[in-house]
Amino acid sequence: MKIRCLIVDDETLAQDVIESYIREFPVIELARKCSNAIEALEALQQEDNIQLVFLDIKMPGLSGINMLKTLPQPPAIIFTTAYPQHAVEGFELNAADYLVKPFSFERFMLAVNKVRHKIELEKRPPTAQGYFTVKADKRIHKLNFEDVTYINSIGDYLKIFLKNGKVIITSETLKSIAESLPANLFLRIHKSYIVAVRSILYIEGNQLVIEGASLPIGLKYKDQVIDRLV
Repeated sequence: MKIRCLIVDDETLAQDVIESYIREFPVIELARKCSNAIEALEALQQEDNIQLVFLDIKMPGLSGINMLKTLPQPPAIIFTTAYPQHAVEGFELNAADYLVKPFSFERFMLAVNKVRHKIELEKRPPTAQGYFTVKADKRIHKLNFEDVTYINSIGDYLKIFLKNGKVIITSETLKSIAESLPANLFLRIHKSYIVAVRSILYIEGNQLVIEGASLPIGLKYKDQVIDRLV
């Protein structure tokens, strides 16, 4: 599975260099290029599953560092800048890496591989716990992975459907819940749906049929759904 990324830089030449590196490195794909931090913040809201941002620091208006400070749950950040003096502050903000322009393709690959390794570690199934927790009804619910059938995002709420027919409604985000779920047990099929792999019965057209429901498959997720099941 490729790492989806944004390029955020006010210089067209810098954007072009990074884009050319991305085309040469098949583990990564470009979702969008942004010329300033405001465009980038909008892109993070509009695009699904952005896992990495190549972020310039010196930009008109909001700087890259100040943009990062506004994000409660930022994706991986690789700073790309001509100003090495900001490196310490960048790493204090948990940046994955800090590339000083002009940087080589080999240095670019090293930075991306750091991010890829971190993502792979996070996707490994947990060894000790087989559950996650959510806040709902003024309680903290402990939900076993094996009890969850699918999860549906509706507006500002999530519905978590369980095998016993019970539905947990929470205000937590689909992104935050997804980070708690092991990738070998759950599959994103749509911007609003995550399903338990064991519940899948078959695909019919653009519908995924599971135990007790037929769910839509988003166009951008269809290939990975089919690859997972074939």
